[in-house]
Amino acid sequence: MRTRMPRWAWWVIAAAVIVGVPIAWYLGSPLFINRVVDEPFPKGNTSASDAMPSGAGQGTVVARGTFAGADDFHKGEGSVTVYRVGGDVVLRLDPFKVTNGPDLHVILTKHESPKSRGDVEAGYVEVDKLKGNVGSQNYTLPKDANLAEYKAVVIYCKPFHVVFATAPLEAGN
Repeated sequence: MRTRMPRWAWWVIAAAVIVGVPIAWYLGSPLFINRVVDEPFPKGNTSASDAMPSGAGQGTVVARGTFAGADDFHKGEGSVTVYRVGGDVVLRLDPFKVTNGPDLHVILTKHESPKSRGDVEAGYVEVDKLKGNVGSQNYTLPKDANLAEYKAVVIYCKPFHVVFATAPLEAGN
């Protein structure tokens, strides 16, 4: 004999679906949806003698690095270059691609190759929320950030404290 499920059980199932589907979408959708950004190099009031090669715009290279993924699931590739453009210090990701995730941020860390939350929390400054997981993008560094103190640019998932990609910085020429 077949028994019927009580009415309250249907309400519990409905509530779980109503709450669970948006949470699953928030956590899962970044894995298969790319956010593409294509920002031009920022214009500054630098002299023509400081112009960057290959049409990148005007500015002086302060530092550069190459991204590598944190593990087999969190992958990253491309380059980061830090420029002095006029009175600003601009971090440029170009070309750039990283596994998408919820609430990714661009940060500078004192650790050269952070792999964990502890490595990041040993000293970092947040630059900004990541604009997109693919493409060329610019971030103006905070005025009080002393670039000499920081050794890497990191793409970091704040809610889950996960490193997605790291680019150790080297002084630019």
